[in-house]
Amino acid sequence: MGFSRQEYWSGLPCLPSRDLPDPEIEPMSLTSPVLAGGFFTTSTTWEARLLYKPATKALMCTDVVSLISQVSSQQNAGPRGRQGAAVRMAEWDASLDHVIPSSLLPPFWAKFLVGFASLMCFARSYDGDFVFDDSEAIVNNKDLRAETPLGDLWHHDFWGSRLSSNTSHKSYRPLTVLTFRMNYYLSGGFHPVSFHVVNIALHGGVCVLLVDVFSVLFGGLQYTSRGRRLNLAPRSSLLAALLFAVHPVHTECVAGVVGRADLLGALFFLLSFLGYCKAFRETNKEGTHSTFWVLLSILLGAVAMLCKEQGITVLGLNAIFDILVIGKLNVLEIVRKLLRKDRSLESPGMLRTGGLLFRMTLLALGGAGVLYVRWKIMGTGPPVFTEVDNPASFADSVLVRAINYNYYYSLNAWLLLCPWWLCFDWSMGCIPLIKSVGDWRVIALAALWFCLIGLICQALCSEDSHKRRILTLGLGFLIIPFLPASNLFFRVGFVVAERVLYLPSAGYCMLLTFGFAALSKHTKKKKLIAALILGILFLNTLRCVVRSGEWRSEDHLFRSALSVCPLNAKVHYNVGKNLADKGNQTAAIRYYREAVRLNPKYVHAMNNLGNILKERNELQEAEELLSLAVQIQPDFAAAWMNLGIVQNSLKRFQAAEQSYRTAIKHRRKYPDCYYNLGRLYADLNRHVDALNAWRNATVLKPEHSLAWNNMIILLDNTGNLAQAEAVGREALELIPNDHSLMFSLANVLGKSQKYKESEALFLKAIKAHPNTASYHGNLAVLYHRWGHLDLAKKHYEISLRLDPTASGTKENYGLLRRKLEQMQKKNV
Repeated sequence: MGFSRQEYWSGLPCLPSRDLPDPEIEPMSLTSPVLAGGFFTTSTTWEARLLYKPATKALMCTDVVSLISQVSSQQNAGPRGRQGAAVRMAEWDASLDHVIPSSLLPPFWAKFLVGFASLMCFARSYDGDFVFDDSEAIVNNKDLRAETPLGDLWHHDFWGSRLSSNTSHKSYRPLTVLTFRMNYYLSGGFHPVSFHVVNIALHGGVCVLLVDVFSVLFGGLQYTSRGRRLNLAPRSSLLAALLFAVHPVHTECVAGVVGRADLLGALFFLLSFLGYCKAFRETNKEGTHSTFWVLLSILLGAVAMLCKEQGITVLGLNAIFDILVIGKLNVLEIVRKLLRKDRSLESPGMLRTGGLLFRMTLLALGGAGVLYVRWKIMGTGPPVFTEVDNPASFADSVLVRAINYNYYYSLNAWLLLCPWWLCFDWSMGCIPLIKSVGDWRVIALAALWFCLIGLICQALCSEDSHKRRILTLGLGFLIIPFLPASNLFFRVGFVVAERVLYLPSAGYCMLLTFGFAALSKHTKKKKLIAALILGILFLNTLRCVVRSGEWRSEDHLFRSALSVCPLNAKVHYNVGKNLADKGNQTAAIRYYREAVRLNPKYVHAMNNLGNILKERNELQEAEELLSLAVQIQPDFAAAWMNLGIVQNSLKRFQAAEQSYRTAIKHRRKYPDCYYNLGRLYADLNRHVDALNAWRNATVLKPEHSLAWNNMIILLDNTGNLAQAEAVGREALELIPNDHSLMFSLANVLGKSQKYKESEALFLKAIKAHPNTASYHGNLAVLYHRWGHLDLAKKHYEISLRLDPTASGTKENYGLLRRKLEQMQKKNV
């Protein structure tokens, strides 16, 4: 018998985009009503009846304004401006009555509609496969399996690597990984349906929560004496939540299982914000708060961060909300006082009123504490990214970096405005660098900042306090959650990523709703505005359904990116990898070559192209590609190992050994490389070195069946039957159901004349693989030696029927027939 000739050829899977460097994967009583901001408690409940329980006939806008005026005048408490602001708010929200019918305003029906819309948009992805990053974060992540202690999740990154490792991506999301593990346990394995269903349900939950969040952001924070929060902007909150629910840019987060990190982060982000709002629920004195709810909000923010890093930004949003809505800070008034040098600014009384300074201190200390613990857990410095991940961050010129970062911001804004050109990956040449101010794309930067500056000026300087609050909170919700992905504080591992827009899109939907309401209020063509809004909702829903279908399989996902980012080398690489996995090597070579042409330093494409060329016996070109790959990236362990395999095939044994040794130098725990090194030593008859290499492979990877098998075969062929038997028994204890090990050990036992035990193992191996000719042939040899000639004849015939070309079996069968004929003549 010869050695197992299967080589461990290191191929790479479809490259992940976000937050992960390219992996090397082996093969394959009523107080003054503050209606324009702040909060109040009231013993009356007309607001709830009006807005939550429209009776048999809906009240019109004039009724709302009249009632607010009557209640405000009856109480005669608070500044006059608040009454006017309340009227303006009611008129503003009622301007959407031609879009949102009154029958949808009760909380239950509003939330039901939003939840239903969110589920319908992405329901098509429920039975999709694991695609793209799902392979690394879920299928190949050992943290999901029961044998991995739960405590390890707190020391590993999102992809299952130790945080202390220099190769770790430092994406620390243990709670998200824990939900993956629960999915795996409850569904009994890697069944994508259960993972996708949870993602769709989480998106629905986020959308339903946003109805409450938007009601606070639009209508202010107001409670009844029973602690029930009032929704004074039901139409606006419903429309904004609907726009969010059906936004196509969310497809990556919902249809891609790894997007659960963003979904969970958003869920706890919103819960933290709503918890902060409850800090002002059970108090009768304006400005007081419940410290418990403030602390709980900080805790929920920390939980959000343990799901996705940007979750901690909720503390910044809470601070802005507190200052504007609870503290009622008026930036315009402060600026005017500064210009007049008003001495009232020198008094700190405003900050102390209502404990605002105390709450800001709690938020600051809580955020700093959480970030410090996160930094300590991370252990080492920030993750290391390559130029292909984020080319702008590697530009030498500060001006070039600034221009390109701002261009990336404009592209993100465009994806929110027009989410039709969506791509699973935007790196590797998809967006060429802007290298001079003469590039026409600079216009996008100017347009972005023109709009932002206009909105900021209105948010800070408008005379309308209601308008100021909504614009400021909308911009805060848009910008603050995006800051971790902005490259301002640290380098990120992507150019543009749709997933990071999940939370910021809520701010965009809020601003868009405000724009529609303002436009509707100042135009007589209300039906046209209604048609425009309904058209956007319909088109976005349709785009969600189509895009969800593209995320159901890697083939559709990768090919959909070819028309969006034809210059993206990674897109061509992933299409080629998918074709290679399906056995279409010719087409795969074409896409791999295009990936290398687009990015001549794309070492992973070179590695996989070298894989295919080696299998097609085009060894010379394979060696050239792999040599270039390790020259570009000297620590590319997988390419070094594959280069050694090619050099071994070219009979360049010394060079092959050096390549294997270099691979092990860069990746010390590399069982497949030890296996291939052992094969090289076996070819050179260096038996002791071969056995040592294979033993190293089994120590690093106890389930390495090929290494165990080759040890048994080598010891058998060199006459060390006792050692071979001991190794075989050791291997079967670790891998009891491996039929190839049963076969090899059965051969050894047969030679040791332990026929009964050998027969049992042969029969067990045949039961596992009944159509393997060599199993029947060797069992026949055993019976032949044992003297069970009829059984030997039976299995020889089965073996030859399965493989008529097996010369050894033919010869042995011939010997048996002659012996049977001699016995027959003798008996006669």
